Amino acid sequence: MEYPLRVKSYALRRGSGGAGRWTGGEGVIREFVALAPMEASILAERRRHAPRGAAGGRDGARGSTCLNGAPLGPKVSVSLAPGDVLRLETPGGGGWGAGAGGKPERGDKG
Repeated sequence: MEYPLRVKSYALRRGSGGAGRWTGGEGVIREFVALAPMEASILAERRRHAPRGAAGGRDGARGSTCLNGAPLGPKVSVSLAPGDVLRLETPGGGGWGAGAGGKPERGDKG
């Protein structure tokens, strides 16, 4: 099956995981460029509320969805024209555990 999209970027979302004794996992950034008119439906989560940290760890970063730089809601259908850029940033995971002195720290330990 083919779709009239070009992948502009696909990368880890550095720094999106919550701090803790064990840092939460990084989210992903994906950008797509429309090559023809089309409809896109977005069904996303963790846009309003961040993924929670546990046992003293910090929350991960919230996700976001943008069309040509303008924010979109978490559940939306949009029309794309050729040249439009759809950017999806998935949330980072929440961190687990407090570091030395009871404060969350960056980086995995163990």
